[in-house]
Amino acid sequence: MQPDSHSLADLNLLWGSLILEELARLGVQHLCMAPGSRSTPLTLAAAAQDKMQRHLHFDERGLGFLALGLAKASAAPVAIITTSGTAVANLYPAVIEAALTGVPLVVLSGDRPPELLGCGANQAIDQSGIFAGYADRLNLPPADPQLPPQALLSAIDEKVANARGPVHINCMFREPLYPDGQANLSGFADYLRPLEAWQQQQTPLVQFAPHSPLSLPPQDAMLRFAHGKGVIVAGCLTPEEDPGALIALSQSLGWPLLTDAQSQLRQHPAVIGHIDQLLQQPKAKALLEQADRLLLIGGRLLSKRLLAYIKNRDWHSLWQVLPSQQRLDPDHSNKQVWLASAGQLAALNWPRSSSANWATELTGLNQELEQLFIRHIDSGEFGEAQVVRAMVSRRTTEQQFLLGNSLPVRLYDMYAPISCCAATTYTNRGASGIDGLLATACGLARHGGRPTSLVLGDLSALHDLNSLALARDLGNPLVIVVLNNDGGNIFNLLPVPTEALRSDFYRLSHGLEFGYGAAMFGLPYDRVECLDDFISAYEAALEHNGASVIEVSVSSHQASAQIATLGQWVKQL
Repeated sequence: MQPDSHSLADLNLLWGSLILEELARLGVQHLCMAPGSRSTPLTLAAAAQDKMQRHLHFDERGLGFLALGLAKASAAPVAIITTSGTAVANLYPAVIEAALTGVPLVVLSGDRPPELLGCGANQAIDQSGIFAGYADRLNLPPADPQLPPQALLSAIDEKVANARGPVHINCMFREPLYPDGQANLSGFADYLRPLEAWQQQQTPLVQFAPHSPLSLPPQDAMLRFAHGKGVIVAGCLTPEEDPGALIALSQSLGWPLLTDAQSQLRQHPAVIGHIDQLLQQPKAKALLEQADRLLLIGGRLLSKRLLAYIKNRDWHSLWQVLPSQQRLDPDHSNKQVWLASAGQLAALNWPRSSSANWATELTGLNQELEQLFIRHIDSGEFGEAQVVRAMVSRRTTEQQFLLGNSLPVRLYDMYAPISCCAATTYTNRGASGIDGLLATACGLARHGGRPTSLVLGDLSALHDLNSLALARDLGNPLVIVVLNNDGGNIFNLLPVPTEALRSDFYRLSHGLEFGYGAAMFGLPYDRVECLDDFISAYEAALEHNGASVIEVSVSSHQASAQIATLGQWVKQL
């Protein structure tokens, strides 16, 4: 028997409420929402619940990246509600980034029922599989009293519990979408009777055991592997993987630990952090050529020099350790892959290498480079590398950093200072886009209330400018540092055939400043042109309980010219 129009609106709302309740039980703490009509049953359910923190934004593209930041910071799935049509498509960049880096997002898209698809109905597109292979999918039918509620919940449980990245739950709803006055769910007692036990609990209907693949090397394999001159490379690692345990592993084996910008260890004094620059220093490069064993933890390395070093060596043994089964190796190397976290790997009973401490000279060379950078960057001309080093040297135990793509993250990778304490660092290096960086930083800042700093380029800031609307609602420090070199000056480092082509088709000089943009959203703003002014503005911004914008004005060729000059000095050490 079909429900009447009023009970259909109530049934839609009941389904929305069941979906959100189950997601809360599956660990979702945050719910990101954009306005729309077809998603009304989900929106009304979200407004009535109190288990998830709600975040609203008018732009779905920014909303997706806000959810990405929240998921990174909370290490838990984050749900997103959008209406039908292009609203869903605007989530695509964030879904791609989440898929490539294993960040759990749950997209709940309102949709038209089947009879309104492909017939010219308003705001109706084919949303089934819209994210292709970047999201696992669950296509729900329109709310139907003939579909048992336990079937709805168990389908959600299976998809979310077993997901290694984003999940897209497409939710078809027939009109009416709005209950007539106060929603009346009391008439569904018979329908909900199979869920009586579930309603008395706080756990999902079906509790799937966590899928945690583990494949560790046996003792005899470790003994053979450690018999030689080896290096450990720490790639992209999350704080939850316990990357700090690799310090003890490095010391136990007696092998140097080379660190990527995304390893959480780049600034640690016990590692070789300046590896990108050391690989253009003759003594360091010659020493590293002696290595015949590689232990690679993670993947997605940033430094092209480090990637080339790994690719061009004829390794006797190459082991890669990943948290899950995936192919993170653009060189398609002949290797053994083990499945574990950095902490699990380091906890094994590793032997002392037969060639322990074979590369201790690297430590001295790493420290010589740090002194070079202190002299020629910290005490040199005002510029982008100087600002990045100044930022990541301050209040590091208190805060977290998001390193913007293109030039900022590369400057950190090349020149970040050695420090006894380093902040948690985040990047969006799955697809390495410049979109959504402001929104991602807002997501990071909103979870837990930790002080957060974002450093990004001017084109990245322009690309996501309306996400400053998310920043204005923050009650804890978020410092947005915009390196304004008037265009995409990462292209100064690339072999574009002519300067005219570089200027006209790559750099895209714009002549814009960000003061009025900050004012439009009511954010404190400073424009600085020297290091003392930057430090003063940055320290003040970290004391401000809200978001602030600091615009660093530099010439279009400062960074590229300094990188070239520093490269010459490094080679002469």
